[in-house]
Order: sequence, then C-alpha cells, then structure tokens
Amino acid sequence: MVVGGIEAYSSHQSVSASSSPTESWWQLLGTLASSALVSEATLTPKPALVDKRGSGAHNDLTLESMLKSALALEPFFQEMARISSGMRPNLSLREELAECGRRAEIAMHQATGGSNSHRGAIWCLGLLVSAAAMNTGKSQVSEIAETAAKIAALPDRNASDLHTHGLVVKRTYGVGGARVEAQSGFPHVIKVGLPHLRNRRLEGAPEISCRLDTLLAIMSCLNDTCLLYRGGLRALETARSGAKEVITLGGTDNPRGMARLFQLDRDLVHLGASPGGSADLLAATLFLDCLSSLDNKNVRVSAEFMGKTMGRRN
Repeated sequence: MVVGGIEAYSSHQSVSASSSPTESWWQLLGTLASSALVSEATLTPKPALVDKRGSGAHNDLTLESMLKSALALEPFFQEMARISSGMRPNLSLREELAECGRRAEIAMHQATGGSNSHRGAIWCLGLLVSAAAMNTGKSQVSEIAETAAKIAALPDRNASDLHTHGLVVKRTYGVGGARVEAQSGFPHVIKVGLPHLRNRRLEGAPEISCRLDTLLAIMSCLNDTCLLYRGGLRALETARSGAKEVITLGGTDNPRGMARLFQLDRDLVHLGASPGGSADLLAATLFLDCLSSLDNKNVRVSAEFMGKTMGRRN
C-alpha cells in the first residue's frame, strides 16, 4: 500500500497546475512532502540513521515512529501549501507558516512519544512546500528554492528563544545549520543532491543506490549540525571522509563501496552520531525531484510513478 495518502492520486487522476493553485494541488504538495519523508526513512542501508535494519545511532526512534511522524505531518504540509497559494513572501505569511510549523512539531511529538524525528524536515520541507504553492507548479526547482530562501529570510516575531541544538552548534562551531541552508536557497539540494541523483540515474545505477549515493554526496560536504551536536568535529569528519570514500569506490552499487558504507555505519554508531541534517536534505531533494518530474500543464501522478519515486510500506 502506498504510504501517506498517495492512493488519492494513484489512478492517473489529474491535478490542474496550469492556472491558479487549486485545492487538489496543495493537497498533492503536502502528500508529496510527507511521502518524501517516508522514502527517506525506509531507504536502506543508511549510515547510523533509522532504516529497515534498526534505529542506527538513535535510542529514541524506530522506523515505525519515523513513519508515524511522517504521516502525522501531511495535513500540516497541506495547510502550509493552502495558505501560501497565490501569495508572495511576506512577514505575515512567514509568521503564519511558523505557527503551523509549531503545531506540526506538537503532532510529531505526539506521534513519536516525545522524540524529535522531523523538526529539521518540518522547517526545510515546509518552506519548499510553501514556495511550490506560490509558484503553482510551473517554476524550475531552483526558482522554488529561491522563493523558499526569501521566506526563510523573514523574521518570526512570535518565535520563542529556544535553546535549540542548532543554536548550540552555531555558538560552538560557527556553522549556520538549517536556517542558513534555507536562507541560501538550499545549495546542498540544488547544487549537490539533485545533480548527483540525476547523474547516477543516467549512469544506470539502481534507484536505491541513486538515493543512497545522493545522501552520501550531501554528507560529504555538509556541516551537519546533527553530527556536530552528538559527536563533535570527530563525528563530522568521520561522516564526511567516509561518504567521500564510498563515492570514490564507485558508490553503493559497487561491492567495495557498499562495504565502506557499512564500515561508516559502524563508525558513526560507535560515536553515537547520525547525519540527520543530511537526511532532511535528502528528503528535500526527493520532494523537488518529484515536482520537477510532473507535467506542469496537467499534473498526472500514477501509481507506477509514485511507486518508483516515493516510499511504500507493505
């Protein structure tokens, strides 16, 4: 069964994206965002991240809780798309999106029993969903990312002064994290994730390897604040160098590359750190890749297409 409400769009049903945004379009955007999270969670094997094998370096998350979280977020992504339709970036909208994001975090914690499964993903996918709704499905992914950057640059006057992991890492290591990534137009998605994913497909690699290698490409150059918070510079360097080595060895469809990935998995689990920021950006990559694959004149999402591009659960 296709996860995340995709069945509503699985029988070659059409969603108009050629004029003003419709209810079907913003519902689809929210479903695709949720499904991207399902795809990331179920992708296996990932280094130190929750997947079908187990919880990786996490002691408070399971695949079941990740899937529950992803599905719980779908209506909030849809709401973000709805309130953004026909709009342009502005302060009032930014604060409305932030309020929706805070409610999404509450739903996430309820779904996971209090664990932080997707806080970073709510931020990055929420911005991209909003930007895509503004652009009514007709823009290039780079334009969607640029619009998302404009939203992210606006302040949220209602935000509480939380002692977040990202803030701790910024003060300790001087890296920007998810906020700077978004305000810069998601460079690790646009310039790293999407090109690597498409190049691996052109090379004929299996889709699972394409996605795993895309995750590794992002890991190899991202200052992942999740790694820094949990394991410091040692964990970050371990992840970046290990990811580069897997790619150099030919990627995960090469036996030597896969063996190096498993070693990287063991190393990061030993350090108690996982590349959660990279995982969030992989989900963002899959979301934008799906959007770019849709027919802009008459968006048709088939069961076959969604089965290939997004996650399934038996």
